[in-house]
Amino acid sequence: MSNLAIDYNHTALILVDIQKGLIGMPFAPLSGDELTASAKVLAAHFRRMKSPVVLVTLAFPSGQPKGKADFTLPLPPTMPPGWDEIVEALGPQAGDIKVVKRGWGAFLGTDLDAQLKSRGVDTVVIAGITTNFGVESTAREAAGLGYAIIFPSDAMTTLSAAHQDFALKNVFPMLGRVRTSAQIMN
Repeated sequence: MSNLAIDYNHTALILVDIQKGLIGMPFAPLSGDELTASAKVLAAHFRRMKSPVVLVTLAFPSGQPKGKADFTLPLPPTMPPGWDEIVEALGPQAGDIKVVKRGWGAFLGTDLDAQLKSRGVDTVVIAGITTNFGVESTAREAAGLGYAIIFPSDAMTTLSAAHQDFALKNVFPMLGRVRTSAQIMN
């Protein structure tokens, strides 16, 4: 896989669900802290390039999960205050786009598409939690809206290494390009 020539005037970074209430869950292949560190490097790079950074969080319409109808990760029945806030290491910073989603993907039911199109974005780099749920759902929605998609393989994590491997090798190559963060930033 080669390096990419990214047009930062038309590319945005979307970071999905890297929030206080999810980051401590048992993820693989990266822990929440490792994922946050990778996402922080990407976010800093995109901010330096003056490209939009989108910080997406999950919230429930009722404020609390209602079981599988809302979300299938093993969440406690009552979420602590602040669980849906972005981890401090990521910001938000001035100019970042904040999106609160109510389901799997970041586009459906939000103004994310309008926000990106108003900035001339036609390519998105999508990373975060969880690879084959929040990240993949956001990517499927983005593909349906006509965005080109890049996946930083080392800036996402999920329920197991097997889930991660399947998404990176079988699903994401059909939706976009899979690269490392270093390849994206060069």
